[in-house]
Amino acid sequence: MMPNYKNIHNRFKINGFHLDKEALFQLAYSYIKEGVQFEKEFGEFLLDWIDNKDTIELMTSGTTGIPKLITLQKQAMVNSAIATADFFNLRPGDKVLHCLPTRYIAGKMMFVRSIIVGLEMDLIAPTSHLDDLLPSKKYDFVALVPIQAQAGLDKLNQFKKIIIGGAKLTDTLAHQLKSCNAEIYETYGMTETITHIAAKRIGTEYFETLPNVSISKDDRSCLVIHAPNIVASTIVTNDLVEICSEHKFKWLGRFDNVINSGGIKYFPEQIEAKLALKINQRFFIAGLPDDNLGQKIALFIEGEEFPLEANIFNELEKFERPKEIHFILHFIETNNKLKRFEMVENQINSL
Repeated sequence: MMPNYKNIHNRFKINGFHLDKEALFQLAYSYIKEGVQFEKEFGEFLLDWIDNKDTIELMTSGTTGIPKLITLQKQAMVNSAIATADFFNLRPGDKVLHCLPTRYIAGKMMFVRSIIVGLEMDLIAPTSHLDDLLPSKKYDFVALVPIQAQAGLDKLNQFKKIIIGGAKLTDTLAHQLKSCNAEIYETYGMTETITHIAAKRIGTEYFETLPNVSISKDDRSCLVIHAPNIVASTIVTNDLVEICSEHKFKWLGRFDNVINSGGIKYFPEQIEAKLALKINQRFFIAGLPDDNLGQKIALFIEGEEFPLEANIFNELEKFERPKEIHFILHFIETNNKLKRFEMVENQINSL
């Protein structure tokens, strides 16, 4: 029988203590009144979770369109938590670290998984370097964003299983993560799907969907998600994919990033992957207007201008090679996501 959102598993703990509903109320009020910012946010979500409503409201990330306020069913969040536990073999009593902002869906779901599955959860500040992680602590499971994985590389062996989401994992970081002893997975999902609906082991090509999730693609070759236990309607994304089966897919890039140059479509993300180990600074590939080609491939690099090695583009096909290179002192970003279109538009306006 599927657990109800009102359930509190008898193995669930926060920072070493098992708490019933009344104790959770007290903890929430204590965090809101006396805690630092991340504790206040956690306390506010705690109150939302244990109130009498069966829904939660939050803002989407904008993955499938303009960010908007949506309402999620608490029971759907429970269903998502169970699916994650089944996929990653999480069991009651497993020790997990919560180090994500609770105002976002990924942080909310770390708590939901813990209270429903019966995990022993430690809560620390959501910093990029995992500053409050004690060197002596070992955990069975943790969810991170890429910047935390990058900055905390020396701490990742304290975890048995790691999931990384919230932004696309770069090939450079994926290469660095191969030296870790932990099982590390890149996840795919969004707020509308109540965090991830698929995951793939670092170093593999295909994402595999969680239980009770299937996929297809539309006439643009973009991913369509069917997850009836989580969301009633299908979700149409802007992610171009290659589908292996109704449960496995390869992510190719964003539909809105595709460059049409001379009638041929190029995926910036695939070109970026070939350059990932050649350029140390942050960079991205985008299309700029061109009178003859329609669009031309351009490389944007963060930082002061510097000379590039002559062989930097050797792995690229002839027509994948950038026609222009632009240096931008500081990339524009929001919530760790690069604002490509704004930066490209700024460049067009400066031409």
